[in-house]
Amino acid sequence: MFTSKQIATFSDLEHSLYSYIIKNIDKVIYMRIRDLANVTHVSTTTILRFCKKLDCDGFSEFKVKLKMYQEGQEERNDILTGEKSLTEFLERTLTQDFQSKINDIAKVIAKAQRVVFIGIGSSGILAEYGSRYFSGLKKFAFYIKDPFLPIHEQYIEDSVTIVLSVSGETSTTLAQVNQFKQEGSVIVSITNNADSALAKLSDYNLAYYVSTEFVGNTNLTTQIPVVYLLERLAKATYQEMS
Repeated sequence: MFTSKQIATFSDLEHSLYSYIIKNIDKVIYMRIRDLANVTHVSTTTILRFCKKLDCDGFSEFKVKLKMYQEGQEERNDILTGEKSLTEFLERTLTQDFQSKINDIAKVIAKAQRVVFIGIGSSGILAEYGSRYFSGLKKFAFYIKDPFLPIHEQYIEDSVTIVLSVSGETSTTLAQVNQFKQEGSVIVSITNNADSALAKLSDYNLAYYVSTEFVGNTNLTTQIPVVYLLERLAKATYQEMS
């Protein structure tokens, strides 16, 4: 709604109408067409022509789409207000217990011959980043991007597998992790909570607990805590190896 192409077709009167609507969406979605005509000093014909340019059959359909547009804007605004959960996460990482957990995992990674990273979607992108970061700190690491890749014993012999998943419930990831675990790899998971199936399947779990955010079916939960945990874990591992 309100694409740049549509806005470019507006007349001066329609631009004035558009400006009023954008500033007063809460009011307009409950107005009758005559009410809107009165407050904007345009004719009902101008309003109907305006609606038609926005691919609406009439004013009623326009108000329905306008309400959906408003809800979408509110959803996007909610996504931009995650500072509190991030602040709480950072405060938790400063506790002695959390630091001890990081150090315990780092000791296990330092002793392993290799580190295997796995993840799907945005978690997969961060898994690749994690493998490069660990490699940069002189720990041999690689990323498996294909969850259906046949796993041979030499891939995971004397290894630690670091698994990234927001929900910790992705079936393909769980199947892959279960196979690695059966082959003897130590499983470290980084998830949004410690009650997920993946967290319970793991030997070690780091949970970051931030608000889950979706736009439609797309999970847009912030991944800032994951980047922080990967870098902190890599540095702690490097110190253990020094």
